[in-house]
Amino acid sequence: MSPEQAVQPHGTWPSPISTTGVARSGLRLGFPTVSGAEMWWSEDRPLEGGRTTIVHQDSDGTRRELLAAPWNARTRVHEYGGRPYALVPGGGVVFANLADQRLYLLLPGAEPEAITPEPGHECALRYADMVVADGQVWCVRERHHDDGKISRSIVSLPVRGGAEPLERVTGSDFYAGLTLSPDGEHLAYVCWDHPRMPWNGTELRVTRLADGATRTLRGGPAESVLSPRWRDDRHLYFVSDSSGWWNLYLVERDGSSSRALCPLQEECAGPLWQLGGLPYTPLADGRIVLLHGRGDMRLGILDPDSGVLTDLDTPYGGWHPSLSSDGHSVAVIAYGAAVPRSVVRVDTSTERVEEFRRDVGELPDPAYLPAPRTVEFAGRSGRRVHAIVYPPSNPRVRGEGAPPYVVFVHGGPTSHSLSALDLEKAFFTSRGIGVLDVNYGGSTGYGRAYRDLLHGQWGVVDVEDSVAAAEWLGAEGLADPRRIAIRGGSAGGWTVMAACCSSDVFAGGVSYYGVSALASFVATTHDFESRYIDWLVGPEDSGLYDSREPLGRVAGVTCPMLLLQGLSDPVVPPAQSQTFADALAERGVPCTYLTFEGEAHGFRRAETRSAALATELAFYQQVFRV
Repeated sequence: MSPEQAVQPHGTWPSPISTTGVARSGLRLGFPTVSGAEMWWSEDRPLEGGRTTIVHQDSDGTRRELLAAPWNARTRVHEYGGRPYALVPGGGVVFANLADQRLYLLLPGAEPEAITPEPGHECALRYADMVVADGQVWCVRERHHDDGKISRSIVSLPVRGGAEPLERVTGSDFYAGLTLSPDGEHLAYVCWDHPRMPWNGTELRVTRLADGATRTLRGGPAESVLSPRWRDDRHLYFVSDSSGWWNLYLVERDGSSSRALCPLQEECAGPLWQLGGLPYTPLADGRIVLLHGRGDMRLGILDPDSGVLTDLDTPYGGWHPSLSSDGHSVAVIAYGAAVPRSVVRVDTSTERVEEFRRDVGELPDPAYLPAPRTVEFAGRSGRRVHAIVYPPSNPRVRGEGAPPYVVFVHGGPTSHSLSALDLEKAFFTSRGIGVLDVNYGGSTGYGRAYRDLLHGQWGVVDVEDSVAAAEWLGAEGLADPRRIAIRGGSAGGWTVMAACCSSDVFAGGVSYYGVSALASFVATTHDFESRYIDWLVGPEDSGLYDSREPLGRVAGVTCPMLLLQGLSDPVVPPAQSQTFADALAERGVPCTYLTFEGEAHGFRRAETRSAALATELAFYQQVFRV
């Protein structure tokens, strides 16, 4: 410790990282596309209600926003959406508009023009995973029928509209990863049906467009196949976890043979929560840019003939699985422990990296940023648990004794936390509150066996590992064991509530739009996740559900809780938080329930995020008695 540092209680340290500063960051940069010297990407506007625009930077470095308010480029397919736009060869973009979910064509110098029909009733027709080729838009269409049923198909329509979309592929519950063969004669894609999720089991299929003849090449109930792309008219690249890890393969179009291009005990893809991403991209010279790793992913170039994978030397520590290439350069979202998420272009010949846009406009003094450290510790029965520790950091102030900590629990639950710079975490660590981000059993990034630990065990394994994280912090002397809280959102909110029901290790719990009751969640949530609980817990059974869900075990909660909820959430309806708050109140457990009009699943508005963060800090200061 520096002798010049003042001593002040943990949790009260002065910090330049404000709630407003955190709220105005988080631009959600996404889905970059490169073509020569030009770049495109999507970007949120937190100060404009969280709407999403498309940004274009041309060859002379001029950057402009393609969509002014009220346009909002966001697709609601699966509710989680994905890539909201696709480039039109020769100029222009096709994008999905949030308000009506129609596809629009935006040509240079023109206003957006609708190219899909009126939906009939609000957002009844939705489109995603767009591919533009030979004057046609190919995409997944999601239809919300009047009787409440939902169906999906692959359709094509003229780029300039004027015709009803033509159904090309039907019969499955879900589709993703559309890719047309170079000669335009075959369409490859991934599909799956309820009750599976795409990380459980999918199928890679190829349809001959002339007559609709379809062949299944790989996949099934226990193989997750993702991200097909054509190498040539007769061969496809794809990702499969048949080895226990999502690795890259090559297959003949007729399915006669396939081989792993670079067998690794690492992941080369992530879970398919959003449509339109790609964890690898072929180059013009035959090489392949490939993401790979455990936890955070590295960027490498693979020689598919020799199987040699060479990592690029860059200043970034991780990369998001949404690559785009023009055959020579690669556009991608990169990040580091002290570098915010950034849109970058990598020249694959020179390895030169050019940065275009950062998620955070202005960073504080690096001394206020935590230095993350990846750790493993023993969970129940000696099972290894992965986590990232962010210790308190402030150049002006120090505390006495072990600091308080908050265990962060990611959502999904089939997802994982990254070591990316996060001002939200720095908001707490710069004030003397440490953070541990736990990648509990069931998280992605560590192979299928680790991911499958949550099969039938949601509310058990995730809770055990979160409790083990808190106990490890105390045992290692990193945290004051009496001052450890837990927070999470969505599925992470479930784990927060369940952990507070079953353990007294936490001083308080914070749930953002968490699931508290299983039967009502299954009955009211959206179609994409409507059968997810079958895998996570089991088919509906009142005894099983009551024994597992937080609402059924609310009598075990003894610590104060803070619940935050968007009132327009279609994924986790507000009743999930409301009923749990009511149950706590009936038992006299201190609980603050805070709701936000107009917010859905994941807060987007700057004013909402600022208010939520300020309330969360005040809650910790209260339960930590600072």
